[in-house]
Amino acid sequence: MSPIIKRKGEKFTLPGKYLLFILTAICVCLMFLTFGTNVFNKPLNTALGYAVIPFQQGISKAGEWLSRRSEELVQIRVLLDENARLKAEVAALTEENTLLQQDKYELNQLRALIELDEQYGDYKKIGARIISRDSGNWYSSFIIDKGSDDGLCENMNVIAGGGLVGRITATGPNWSRVTAIISDNSNVSAMTLATGDKMMVSGDLQMMAEGVITFSKLVDSKNVVVEGDKIVTSDISDKYLPNILIGYIHTINRDNNNLTKSGYITTAVDFEHLSEVLVITDLKQVVTEEQ
Repeated sequence: MSPIIKRKGEKFTLPGKYLLFILTAICVCLMFLTFGTNVFNKPLNTALGYAVIPFQQGISKAGEWLSRRSEELVQIRVLLDENARLKAEVAALTEENTLLQQDKYELNQLRALIELDEQYGDYKKIGARIISRDSGNWYSSFIIDKGSDDGLCENMNVIAGGGLVGRITATGPNWSRVTAIISDNSNVSAMTLATGDKMMVSGDLQMMAEGVITFSKLVDSKNVVVEGDKIVTSDISDKYLPNILIGYIHTINRDNNNLTKSGYITTAVDFEHLSEVLVITDLKQVVTEEQ
């Protein structure tokens, strides 16, 4: 068989049998390649499965955990915001309740003063607020927010809580000092309302711890004065208007001279909780002269 020689100018052609042989060889190679790939892929896939699948499972669980934590953080933030809102509402309600209680207390004080004003309707009066007091638990001496510019002067009687508080002992343009009947240096000429028997009522800050002050020089020859009797200012007092309630007899003791009695009086005024008072602008001397 003579070799195939390609002459110059001639087109190259491949015989059909050679072409069939080449194609057959290529198909066989592809078959072997495909078979070999399937054979080796199974062990490779198995090995990759052992290595990759746990890693994928870990990543999946970590993702789920992070997702739950994220949701919990969102819920915590919502709860914190709700808690802050509720705290603000509680604070606002507490403040409102405090103001309402204060208004209620002031309203009760004003009602008491109105009733007191009606009780002593024969006297002219002016209301005043306590702005300071001396040290101690009791309002034995204090300052009110009315003074000489308001027509106040010394020895004007001061009442509150249904009875006698004391009298003005000093004044300024817009303030006045009140010395209460519970002060140690206070003495008030008094009498029993039922019988008119006279006595002297004296302040006693030490006894105020038990809510009482002292009385003395009671002449009760008929022994008719009893515990609970009302004690009022007498008509012979030089500084206090008559018939202003001081308090009630708490205890009666017979003195050693067997002529007079002494004891203790429960005051009509709560000298531990004072805030507003009424000042009677009528003076004892003027009232006496008019009568």
